[in-house]
Amino acid sequence: MILAAGLGTRLRPLTNLMPKPMAPVLNVPVMEHIALLLSEHGFTEVVCNLSYMPEAIRERFGDGSEWGIALSYSEEPEPLGTAGGVGKVRDFLTETDSFLIISGDALTDIDLAGMRSAHESNDGIATLATKRVNDTTQFGVAITAEDGRIQGFQEKPDPAEALSDLANCGIYMFRREIFDYFPEPGARSPAGGDQQPEGFVDWATDVFPALLEHDVAFYSHEIDDYWNDIGSVGEYVQGNVDALEGAVRLSAPGQDAGEGIRAGPGSSFEGAWLKAPVLIGSGCRIDPGAGLYGPVVVGDGAEIGDGARLRHAVVLPAASVPPGAVVFGGVYGSRPL
Repeated sequence: MILAAGLGTRLRPLTNLMPKPMAPVLNVPVMEHIALLLSEHGFTEVVCNLSYMPEAIRERFGDGSEWGIALSYSEEPEPLGTAGGVGKVRDFLTETDSFLIISGDALTDIDLAGMRSAHESNDGIATLATKRVNDTTQFGVAITAEDGRIQGFQEKPDPAEALSDLANCGIYMFRREIFDYFPEPGARSPAGGDQQPEGFVDWATDVFPALLEHDVAFYSHEIDDYWNDIGSVGEYVQGNVDALEGAVRLSAPGQDAGEGIRAGPGSSFEGAWLKAPVLIGSGCRIDPGAGLYGPVVVGDGAEIGDGARLRHAVVLPAASVPPGAVVFGGVYGSRPL
């Protein structure tokens, strides 16, 4: 299951324009990278939950066949929390003994086949992907025993108080029995607030505490692969930079147009100064005299005026950077945010 129902509030103002899973990384929606990753590792029957700007995702992905998956949708008029959307499609997910949950708005090249093998080799009801991080204040962390069994969690602890540096990546494999530990119908979640919709469930406050309370085994699967939850505009830019520089294994569109330069069809950049790595989308116009000091990603249909200077930047599709402008270390879009 791809989780794509969140509001993406931490990525505003970008998510005023689009749902977070549609945010482009290397000029491709981040959820498209997830769909390709699922297909690559043999997860081909997929359901995706939707809530915020659902038609943008439906129109882009359709039935998923372009990416090698069979994709269906579950719409939530109001978001049902981190686990409620999963509970809503339990009939689909329990057709197999185990199933995968992955965020549609995170950037990763995780070895999902390796995670599946780890899950199948342990006796736990769940396997959670975790990754060591330097700054625990940005993540929920898992506390584990030597064998990887999870013993508890801390939510964004101060480094001086952190009992673990294993961040919860929000990528899970569950056995179908996990639904035995969901709250009873009508129960109210501590995470849902006063106006929570029926069926709201949260992993951190409802399901995982129930596993711990009943002494049900579940395990951490520590990964070395790339993972970025794109939790801020800065992390979004860095994710594009990492992808452009090869830190995460993704396919970049376009054709080679010089060492470290890729460009899509219909783009013109003769007379512009380009320093790799640079990715230029399709139908772009880079005026003579403009300078792109990589890492830079230019979205489809964008225009860069004469004398403009860009560095460590992402230009959104159809944006127009005026002549002489300077864009450094951020995202540039022409529409009001």
